[in-house]
Amino acid sequence: MTERDELPPMKRHATERPAAVPPAAGPRTTDLPATDRHTAVSPAAAPPVTDGDPSERPAAMRGVVKYGAVALLIACVALVFAQCGAAGGSPSGGPAPASRGGDGFNSQDVMFLQMMLPHQEQGVKLVRLAKEHPVSPQVRTLALAIESTQIAEAEQMQRRLREWRRPLRAQTHEHAAHGGMPQTTDAELAVLVRNPPDRFERAFLNLLIGHQDDALQMARLETGKGEDAWTRNLAARVDRSRSAQIDQMLAILGPPSSEGSRPPEDSHRK
Repeated sequence: MTERDELPPMKRHATERPAAVPPAAGPRTTDLPATDRHTAVSPAAAPPVTDGDPSERPAAMRGVVKYGAVALLIACVALVFAQCGAAGGSPSGGPAPASRGGDGFNSQDVMFLQMMLPHQEQGVKLVRLAKEHPVSPQVRTLALAIESTQIAEAEQMQRRLREWRRPLRAQTHEHAAHGGMPQTTDAELAVLVRNPPDRFERAFLNLLIGHQDDALQMARLETGKGEDAWTRNLAARVDRSRSAQIDQMLAILGPPSSEGSRPPEDSHRK
């Protein structure tokens, strides 16, 4: 075995300098390089890089080139994760600060509109059931007003997202990173329509109260963290209108019976 084979293994990090290796007892090759660490080689000592096979280049220069490529790759990956964190969530699982969009809006503005659109669609499907099932004139009038309002709001939201050149739907992981606000599902609507006529209105109002409360929570998140003035104003209107609708529906339901038959506002959430 030669003296070159007995050299200590190279250190990958230039900041971790190994302890000096004591000289071997036997003779050593005089033309052996002083060090083979992956550290920058001074211009005076750097051997020339040939244009031939990379394997023919000096070992020290190959190490420097390889280390530089790895460092560049790590820097690129770190940049990608930083951007993902700004758009989605923090590594600890909590919501990340809303990142700026560069045109007077931020990621919270975009996420609010993207999450509200499917919520509006489900709300319209829900209130339209009041046209097909027995409800009081007061409930039917309220349902028609909600349908008209939410269709108009959805059109405005779509137009704003298109102006920003943003998709109309958020990705699933982005939705989860912003709190994963629950939505009224088709399965819940299917359960609702199976209620007998004498119980439909009460079940309808309880489900709609929970649905509108979801919109209320999203709107308040937007007014607290959003940047775009138009979107924040829309969120404030959503807050006021849904609050008034919830109060009206609670008044229609009246106080709970002695048996406590009226569920709480969000009782449809599991």
